[in-house]
Amino acid sequence: MQPDPATLIEILGLRTPPMGCYDAPDVTPFEPLVRPEPGRWSCMFAFHADWLRGRTLLLTKDNHGCGGAGSCLLGVEARSREQMITFLLEDEGLKRSREIMSRWVEKRRTYRPQFDNQLIGPLRPDQYEYLKTVTFYVNPDQLAAFIVGAHYDSGPDDPPSVVAPFGSGCSLLLPVFEDLSLPRAAIGATDAAMRKHLPPDTLAFTVTKPMFRQLCELDERSFLYKSFWRDLKKARAQA
Repeated sequence: MQPDPATLIEILGLRTPPMGCYDAPDVTPFEPLVRPEPGRWSCMFAFHADWLRGRTLLLTKDNHGCGGAGSCLLGVEARSREQMITFLLEDEGLKRSREIMSRWVEKRRTYRPQFDNQLIGPLRPDQYEYLKTVTFYVNPDQLAAFIVGAHYDSGPDDPPSVVAPFGSGCSLLLPVFEDLSLPRAAIGATDAAMRKHLPPDTLAFTVTKPMFRQLCELDERSFLYKSFWRDLKKARAQA
């Protein structure tokens, strides 16, 4: 059963509902659907407004909008390794040298889907078994709260609960996680190529299903109900 994020959303004052990334066999439960225009490049985050209207973006191997999304979410390689390195290095200027860019391309993780339907959009509780990650779109204060919440159950010797890696916006929705069964989170929406589709004060905080449950279970003993968070909310309200 899907955890209920309603209390978390209310306490944090989230204006944007959380979005899910699904790998599902049947797209019917996710309707209404939107799709990239066939044969035309489009960033998946260009559909952010559609997500807010309750529509779900459908990406498939035959129609994924962007080569980056096709590669990292569906295993479709539209470019050769050398073409990708040249594009990321020379066209986008993302690393200092070809050697560094080559090593990054060699080590990057991609998601291998179980089904041919990658769906990104509003949470569908009845499709929880196909949910892979949940993304919250947050301002700096909310991001701070999520980072603290993600560390709530972790000790000083545990692996990092939150990472902020280099990568495209779509790669930080799913492939960033090596093991989806662990409670992990990633700070995303740091790719300049996709940020124009989001409000300027917005970042992404993407979590695995175990981390989603952990955050939804923050109770009255947690920091969200203590003085520092209340004082922060009060200060923002008075600003």
